Amino acid sequence: MTIVDVVNLNNEKVGQAELPDEIWNAPLRPHLVHEVVTAQLHSRRAGTASTKTRAEVAFSNRKPYSQKKTGRARAGTKRSPLWRKGGVIFGPKPRDYSWRPPSRIRREALRVVLSAKLRESELVVLDAFSLDQIKTKAFAQAMKTLGLTKAVVVAPAPDRALELSSRNLPNFKVLRVEGLNCYDLLKHDRLVILRESLPGIEARLR
Repeated sequence: MTIVDVVNLNNEKVGQAELPDEIWNAPLRPHLVHEVVTAQLHSRRAGTASTKTRAEVAFSNRKPYSQKKTGRARAGTKRSPLWRKGGVIFGPKPRDYSWRPPSRIRREALRVVLSAKLRESELVVLDAFSLDQIKTKAFAQAMKTLGLTKAVVVAPAPDRALELSSRNLPNFKVLRVEGLNCYDLLKHDRLVILRESLPGIEARLR
């Protein structure tokens, strides 16, 4: 077990939390993290790029000019890829780029990233974080008090006020336990976990 301090919104120590080594002390395995992050980014691609082949361009099939006695190269159709506005050879077509690594690999990669955050002192365990109303200024002030400039916050359950208050701040993101992922953890410098989120993370990654 690893013991970490728990702080409040005033950045004052209010207790301690135990983190199991099987999740928070995983060995560094960058190849797994690379595979999972690559899969995430591929799944975000729209895959809507499309070009027209010679069968799809809007030209007649009529031979453009006589085969002989013109001094020009032979041509059978204006649809040829050699012609301006002709079809495209081997151009992109709509496709699905997404792929999903096995769940075992996804869990292990997440353990690796969480362990790295803990080892590099980039983890903050927060006692509680609740807002009475949707207020971006209040969220930004709380992050400033904690000394954070770019962080992802993990909440135990849907919290509309917290999620909407952070939405206009490009350097901060609020995730639920089930939405925790390698890409967002690596993109942000710090990881803020509400104490109530720890059991959910452990249950997900065991």
